[in-house]
Amino acid sequence: MNADRGDCRFPRSARLRRPLDFKTVYEGRTSVAAGPLVLYGLRRHDSTVSRLGLSVSRRVGHAVVRNRWKRRLRDVFRRLRERLPAGLDIVVVVRAAGPPRAGAAGVAAIERLLLDLTGRLARKIGERAEKISPADDQPHPVTPQSSVKRSGDSNG
Repeated sequence: MNADRGDCRFPRSARLRRPLDFKTVYEGRTSVAAGPLVLYGLRRHDSTVSRLGLSVSRRVGHAVVRNRWKRRLRDVFRRLRERLPAGLDIVVVVRAAGPPRAGAAGVAAIERLLLDLTGRLARKIGERAEKISPADDQPHPVTPQSSVKRSGDSNG
């Protein structure tokens, strides 16, 4: 029907869907925060597509408010997808903030915030990757523990 609708869709390949996907991103322990949003991220080396996961708790508000936040964030992500760093898994957590600002000004504010946070997140992930040297990836040798007699031992 609409020829340019393909660019506006939010395909499954651009979403975090399974709990394991969210858990993997959270365990990466890389996050940035500003305003009502906290972004967790993880670089995926096997893909150039960034994926989005949303977490909006009941503390944010009732169902209408939570769904409004999710719709707004998905919409902004669709619009900015080409300008976001490639190959990131991003989980956006909305802090208890009430409903998002309405209108074009609200959309623009969330766009700026999301662009700023994803840029900061990508830099932070890049800095972490630079800090890890090949020597750090090697397993540490296991040293035997010394045998220490405890007062409760019956060995003499």
